[in-house]
Amino acid sequence: MRLQRYVLGVAASRILSAAAVLMGILQVLDLLEVTTDILDRGLGVGGVLYYAALRAPRLIEQIAPISVLAGGLFAFSQLARESAIIAMRAAGISAYRIVAMAAPAAVAMMLLDFTCAQVIAPRTDPILDTWWEAHTPAADRKANGPVSFRVGDDLVIAASAAPNGRALQAVKIYRRDETGRLIERVDAPAATFAGKDWNLSQAVTTRFSGQRVDTVTTSQITWPSPLRPLDVQALFSDNPAPSAGSARRALLNGGTDRPPSYYETRLLGAYAGPFGALIMLLLSAPVALANFRSRQGAVLLTVGLASGLVFLVVDGLLSALGESGAISPILAVWGGPVIFGALAINALINLEG
Repeated sequence: MRLQRYVLGVAASRILSAAAVLMGILQVLDLLEVTTDILDRGLGVGGVLYYAALRAPRLIEQIAPISVLAGGLFAFSQLARESAIIAMRAAGISAYRIVAMAAPAAVAMMLLDFTCAQVIAPRTDPILDTWWEAHTPAADRKANGPVSFRVGDDLVIAASAAPNGRALQAVKIYRRDETGRLIERVDAPAATFAGKDWNLSQAVTTRFSGQRVDTVTTSQITWPSPLRPLDVQALFSDNPAPSAGSARRALLNGGTDRPPSYYETRLLGAYAGPFGALIMLLLSAPVALANFRSRQGAVLLTVGLASGLVFLVVDGLLSALGESGAISPILAVWGGPVIFGALAINALINLEG
C-alpha cells in the first residue's frame, strides 16, 4: 500500500505540475488578446480575473490530455533514474502493475476533463458571451444573425436572438410535405420561449395549395417545438461547442445547422474524449523501463512525447472526418484511442519481455 501511494504521489504531483504550467501558458496567451479590450471598457483587473475564471473550463479541457502525457513522462523517467523501477521489478512487481498504480491520477484528470467540458463549460460559455456582449461598445457590436437552421422537419430563419436564448427576432418558419414541397410559411417579428413552447407574436401564416395561396394574420400563436434556449445560444454563438446534451437534443429534432454526422460524432466524442488521458499515460509508460545509462532513455522520452502529439493530431483529424460524414462516427471517435492504446501496450509488452 505504501509503495502504491508513493508511485501515485509521484505521478499525481508531476501531472498537476504539468497541468499548472500548461494552464498558465494558455491563460497568458488568451489574456494577451483580450486584456487591452477589457481595460479599455473600464472593467479593470476584476474584469480580467472574471474573464479568466469563465474561460478556465475550456482551457482545462485543452490541457488535460497533454498534462497527463508530460506528467507521466516526468514521473516514470524519475522512477527509472532513481532505480525505483528496478527495485520494484526485483520484488516481483510487473510494469503493468506499476502503470496501474499511477492510473488513478490519469483517471482523476479524465473526470476533471469530462466535468469541465460537459457540465461547467456549457454553463459558463453563455455567461461569458452575454457579459462580453453587454460591455462591447455599440459601434463594435456585430450582428449575430441571420441564422438558418432545422427544427425537426421545419426550416427556420431568425435574424437575431436574445443572449439568454429565450427570444428570436424576425422569424420565418417553412414547412414542407413528405415530398419536400413548401406548404406553409409563418412570418413573425418575434418569438419568445414560454414554458415548453414558443409564442409567435403578430404571426402571418401563408399556406400554399397548388395555385392557391391563403394568408392569415394572428396576434399570437403557439409554435410547439423541441427547440430550447440552450439550442438557440449554441446556434447563435460565435464559437459553438456542442455538449453531449445539446448534441443529443439536436439528434432528437432540436435546432441543427449541421448534418447528423456532426452531432453523432460530438455526442460520442463527449464520452470518448476524456479517455485520451489514459491513452497518454500508456504512451508515457514505456519510459519507466528505459535504461537511462544509455541512449534508450532519451529515445523513449522523445518517442513518447512525439507519440502523444501525433495521437492528438490523428484524433482531431478522425473527428473532423467523422463530423463531415466521411467516416463512421464510431470509427472517428474510437479509432485514435484504440490504435494508439494498442501500440502503447505492445511497446510495454516488448520492453517488459
